[in-house]
Amino acid sequence: MSQATTPDFEFEVDFVTGQPYPLWARARAECPVFGTDAASMGFGDRPTFQVTRWDDVESVLRDGQTFSSTINAEHIGQYMGELILAMDGREHRSYRNLVAHAFRASALECWDEALVRPTIGRLLDQIAPRGRADLVADITSRYPVQVICGLVGVPLEDSAQFHQWAEQINTGPLHPDVGMAASRAMRDYLAPIVEDRRANPRDDVISDLVHAEIDGERLTDEKIYGFLRLLLPAGAETTFRVMGNALTALLIHPDVMARGLADRALLAQVIEETLRWESSVTQVSRVATSDAEIAGCPIPKGAALSVITASANHDEARYEHAEDFDVDRPVQNHLAFGTGQHQCLGMHLARLELRVGLDMVLDRLPNLRLDPDEPGPVIAGLAFRGPTSLPVVFDPT
Repeated sequence: MSQATTPDFEFEVDFVTGQPYPLWARARAECPVFGTDAASMGFGDRPTFQVTRWDDVESVLRDGQTFSSTINAEHIGQYMGELILAMDGREHRSYRNLVAHAFRASALECWDEALVRPTIGRLLDQIAPRGRADLVADITSRYPVQVICGLVGVPLEDSAQFHQWAEQINTGPLHPDVGMAASRAMRDYLAPIVEDRRANPRDDVISDLVHAEIDGERLTDEKIYGFLRLLLPAGAETTFRVMGNALTALLIHPDVMARGLADRALLAQVIEETLRWESSVTQVSRVATSDAEIAGCPIPKGAALSVITASANHDEARYEHAEDFDVDRPVQNHLAFGTGQHQCLGMHLARLELRVGLDMVLDRLPNLRLDPDEPGPVIAGLAFRGPTSLPVVFDPT
């Protein structure tokens, strides 16, 4: 059994441009649970550890009693408000049951034809005649946030503002004043919509949240606003990045793109392998509720944990040639959406957006390929990963 150690290597990765996978690989091999600087992770002065191997990551996420998610209330919860990510036990179950109604299977089927396809279709209409585009600027940064705004009932013309607020809330721990201002602005904007849906329900998520009731219990206003502040950054930001990752994977593996063009059923494998290979969110936070041990490392009560799901998804003990993008690898669960009681509530919506989005991009942009006159795409970042640009050319239509 390994002991709690400090790694023999420096672990400093730029938040925006960094490439952490080589360091995570070394950590898995030499020091799979290691102490790190709490302040740099946004956890104040409490003991802080990173967990990097599959077995340990999965075990921590499934043990909500020992490793609580309540730390999110003092971390990202400052910017999002009362947050389902920061709840445990009965409170979490009740809240999740209430909001899960808005993401039921019948709603997803309706959203497919009524919202998701028209949204990506409008964006592709704008670039299809041009023969060249930046798929990040023109498609992925707009598509998921417009879908989320459609679900919530926010006018399409305000989606760019919501995209900006979502990014600022997500990175609130790095820029507190900006994050808090975005949080207040989003609440002020949503308040009249929430009140309108309370009096005049429509077929949208806010109406579902306002009127959802289980055993006579309804969501408080602050829980509604907390969920909406989570939904917009989580639903828009994460899907926008992972769709960029999936398109990058296809563009740098033209043989896989050719197979996907010939057999669209392959896109399901492309999506799952992308989620494993380059998840848009690399880690989640937990706090030890009692003295514990992970892989032989003592974890004191109150310690913060950065649970590196992206590292677990590259664990060589679980995946052969784990660093490679391989759509033919045997099917195995990944941790891109987490696991346990806090598994991502919006994962089915994310998969729907990815499946429809990739399918329609391949349909509408024939002979799609990287622009030879522009730099190649780079997937980068520490906590959030995706390409900042994706220049392509294709046959105009």
